[in-house]
Amino acid sequence: MRFIEVNLFGVYVSPIAPMLLVAWLMLLPLRRFADRLGLLGSVWHPSLFVFGVYVILLSAIVMLVGAVTI
Repeated sequence: MRFIEVNLFGVYVSPIAPMLLVAWLMLLPLRRFADRLGLLGSVWHPSLFVFGVYVILLSAIVMLVGAVTI
């Protein structure tokens, strides 16, 4: 498994940075969907729940990228 830096307009960015951004962009519609269903109102701590979903998304992205780069 090899992660390389991303060249973004001449600036080398850590490979986790784009993954953080992609996970956050994936979280936005999921959070709105959960709010419309009323799921965020039925959990104990909505912010902690959203953070947990973000961590799950981020870890899935990292695992997928790691599996592709083998």
